[in-house]
Amino acid sequence: MTVHFLGAGPGAADLLTLRSARLLGEADVVLYPGTYLDADVLGHCRADADLVDTQGLDLDRITAVMVEADAAGRDVCRLTSGDPSLYSALHEQARRLDAAGVAWDVTPGVPAYAAAAARVGRELTVPLVAQSVVLTRTQARSSAMPDRERLADFAATGATLVLHLAITRTRELMAEVAPHYGEDCPVVVVHRASQPEEVVLRGTVGGAQPIADAVEAAGLRQAAVVLVGPALAAARGGESWLYSPTRPRHPRPEETA
Repeated sequence: MTVHFLGAGPGAADLLTLRSARLLGEADVVLYPGTYLDADVLGHCRADADLVDTQGLDLDRITAVMVEADAAGRDVCRLTSGDPSLYSALHEQARRLDAAGVAWDVTPGVPAYAAAAARVGRELTVPLVAQSVVLTRTQARSSAMPDRERLADFAATGATLVLHLAITRTRELMAEVAPHYGEDCPVVVVHRASQPEEVVLRGTVGGAQPIADAVEAAGLRQAAVVLVGPALAAARGGESWLYSPTRPRHPRPEETA
C-alpha cells in the first residue's frame, strides 16, 4: 500500500489532475482539509470510501489514521489544498510516515496563487517589469519565520509578491512594502479562487484605493492570497525575446532539404 498525497488545487472539482481524480476514485480512505476544500472535490471519491475531515485533528492523529489504514491494507489519499509543495505540512507528515515504515508519494496540484493569477488574467512575470515571483507568508498565529526572510527584503527586489496566510494583516503588510513598491502599486486579493464563494478584490498598496480598505469591508479572514507588484498593471512591460521576430532561429529540417 502507498499513501498518496494529492494536490486538491484551489478548490474547484475540475481543477484536479487526471491522476488525482483516478487515485481518489480508487481510495478506501480519504483525508481532506475541510476548512479550505470545496465539497465537490470529494465527488471524485467512491461512495463507500471513509472520508476524514482533518481540520480538527493534529498531525499525530492524522498520521495515525493513515498508518492504521495502511496496516489494514487500505488505499489512502491525503488531499492538500493547492499544491503539496507549498504550506501543506507534507514534510512533517512524510517524516512520520517514514518513521512508521509507510510508503508514500506525491501528485502535484494547481497552486492557489496560479488560480488567482488566472482568475484576473495576469502573468506574474512580465518582461522588463518583473521576472521573479516570491512566494511567502507572514507570521501571526503560525510558525515562526526565519530571521533572514523579512518581507521588506523581498519587497526590495521588486519581484511579484504572493502572500499566503496574510489576509488578516493586510493593512500593516501594505505599509511594510509601500516604501519599495509605492502607494499606487497594484494589488489583487483572491479569496477561495475557483470556488462558489470566490471573492476578487483589486486595489493598490495605499493611495486612493487601498486594498486594506477593500479587504476589511469584505470581512475576509482566511483562504485568500494577496498578489502585489507592478506586473499586475495592465498594458505594461516589454515583449519576450523568445518569441521576438528578431531572434535567430534554426531552420526546420524540411526547410533545409
